[in-house]
Parts: sequence; C-alpha cells; structure tokens
Amino acid sequence: MSYEKPFAGLSVLDLSQGFAGPYCAELLAQHGADVTKVEPPEGDWARGLGKVYGDQSSISMAANRGKKSIVLDLKNEDGLAVAKDLAGRCDVLIEGFRPGVCAKFGLAYGDVYEVNPGVIYLSVSGFGQTGPYAGRPATDTVLQSFSGLMSINRGQDGIPHRVGHYIVDCVTALYAFQALSSALYAKRNQSEGRFIDCNLMQAAAALQTSCIADYHLEGGIPSTHNAPAGSYVTQKGYIAITLVKEAQFLQLCQALGSPALASDPRYGTFASRAAHMDTLGPTIQDILMRHTAEEWTEKLSEAGVLCQPVAEHGDWVDDIHVVATGAVQMMSQPGMGVIPIPQIPGTEPIDPDDPRQQAPGLGHHSREILECLGYVGDRIDALMSGGAVR
Repeated sequence: MSYEKPFAGLSVLDLSQGFAGPYCAELLAQHGADVTKVEPPEGDWARGLGKVYGDQSSISMAANRGKKSIVLDLKNEDGLAVAKDLAGRCDVLIEGFRPGVCAKFGLAYGDVYEVNPGVIYLSVSGFGQTGPYAGRPATDTVLQSFSGLMSINRGQDGIPHRVGHYIVDCVTALYAFQALSSALYAKRNQSEGRFIDCNLMQAAAALQTSCIADYHLEGGIPSTHNAPAGSYVTQKGYIAITLVKEAQFLQLCQALGSPALASDPRYGTFASRAAHMDTLGPTIQDILMRHTAEEWTEKLSEAGVLCQPVAEHGDWVDDIHVVATGAVQMMSQPGMGVIPIPQIPGTEPIDPDDPRQQAPGLGHHSREILECLGYVGDRIDALMSGGAVR
C-alpha cells in the first residue's frame, strides 16, 4: 500500500457489465487493486457497443483496463460454483444486474455475507434496489431523459438533446468509487463489511443539484445563466464564450466592436440579457461571422473575455499543453494498436508498455484465476470442457 497504489492487495470481484460498474472497478484497478472481471460466455455486452476492434469496443477498453478476465457460465452449476468461490474470498464485490437477479444465483449480499462477512458489496442499477421503478430497464440515455439533464441541454433548434457520451454512467461510476473508497477507509475500525446501493437515477440527479434547486426556487425552468454565454458559429469553426461577472459584458461588446450594446438598457444585467436573448443572441452571432474562431479567440482573450474555440478530441490529444503536462499517453491495446489514454486525475502516470494496463481479451486469464483459487489441471480441463469456464 502506498500513495501511488493505495488499494494494492485489495481483491475486487467485478460481476458488472456495461460502463458504470466496470468503470468503477477500473478506477480501483488504477489505484492498485487486483480486479477479477467475470464475464458470460458471450462476453460483457459493452464489448459490442459501437465499433468493435478485435474482441471489444473502445467503451469496453476504457472501462476494463488493468483487470483480469474469466468467463463463467452462471447458468452452469460448476460455473456458478466458481463464482461463489471468488465471492467468498474477495474484499469488494461489484454487481450490476437488475435487482433480484443475484439472489436467483445465490450471490446476493446476504448470501455472500454468510461466507464472507467482511465483504463490501456494491450494487449498481438503474433505479435502485427498491421502489416502483426498481425493475425497469435503464440506460444512460433513459436516465439523461428521466433526470432532466436533457431538458437543460437544448440546441439552437430548441430540442432537448442527449449529451454525446455516457455521462450518467460515468458519474455513477465516480460516485460509486467515492462510496467504496469511503467504506474501505471506515473498515479499518470495522470487522464487517457493508452493502452499498449506487444507482444511475440518484447519480444523475446529484450531478444536477443546483439545477434541481433552481427549478424549485424559480417555480419552473430557470432563467439562463450568464447571458449571452454560449456557443456561436464563426467564419470558420465554433467558439464558446462565457461571462462570470457583469463587467465582462462591456469587455465583450468592446472586443466585438459594438460598445453601444453595453449601454442598451435591455442588456444591462445578466437577468435582462437573458430576457432579451431573442435580439441580443442574433446580433452577436452576426458579428462573430466576420472572423474565424481562432481570430476571435485572440481578440476576445486580449480583452479579458473567457472564450475557447470548440475543439474536437484529436485537437485535445495534440494540444501542446496536454502533451507538456503528460495528460495523455499512448498505450498499446491488442486489436486497437497504439491509442491515446487520458491520465486519470490524481493517479500516477501509467507505464504505456505495461501489458497489465491493457483491457483483457475475453477469458484471457481464466486458467490463471482458477489456478490461484487452487484448482488443478484436470479439474480446470473438466470445467472448460463442460462449458462452465471458457
């Protein structure tokens, strides 16, 4: 155990699929934990989410780096027995099945507690373990819509849009990692483990705490913040502009070459500008079409206006600041070649040549994991030939 690898020696059993549960387990792995990923014979469904390279997608790769993979058929009595063996020896168990499914397998918290009372057991689900929606199927998009996140992400067309990434899954993983880390810290003075319920519904709402409060306080959809902040099209590319102080509107108007806008009574405050964005927004948009995003960034930055050209991911990877600070490293991943991996904040830089950093192939470590459990050659061969293990 060290500051660099605080969870070294921690044994984690990851029974989850998709992104939220697996990414939480991957964060534990990046902090030193020994994570065993259990997959069904067809593999974690995230392996086929999007374009597939080799035997997995970029989503699967991002959520499962640094783990060991074993394929177990939980519908096979012998495969389930191996899973229970693993559950009886782990420090942390993460599952992402619909509520009630683990109980059918005999892997619910109560079942595991009987043989492993010190286990910290994390259940990741869409709507939680109880309540009228507990059994509902849920995805990132469903929860973006359910939580109100899409309602505050409207495009120029006025239509609510999904954030173009698995943002709810990601933030659920972060909250789950936080809850597990806190529980592991508290367990220094405890003999028993605990059950943790972390679900997408609550995580999506927690991410938007101030927005939910604003809706309540204002009696409906809250007024626009920091008007005329937003993204605008230019002669070439888009630019994002924001303001955090009233005085910055005058700076913006001067940089745009239209100081008269600042003296217009309709645009005197954030609130009044928000109320008159139907006229202010198009006026600013027309002016911004006179130059490119890069040219406007130079002009506006000199005037003290907060702005940034809207970049693509490739722009970020190649940016001189990103490269200079080591915020991205190039890692070799089977089936994908050499790919950029952003540095996880607060962790030590990875060794991009260390194969242990890679996401595992389906069942790549099955035999190794069984051997560590004490299974011998003939027994392992029988499990594999019988379909319990792949």
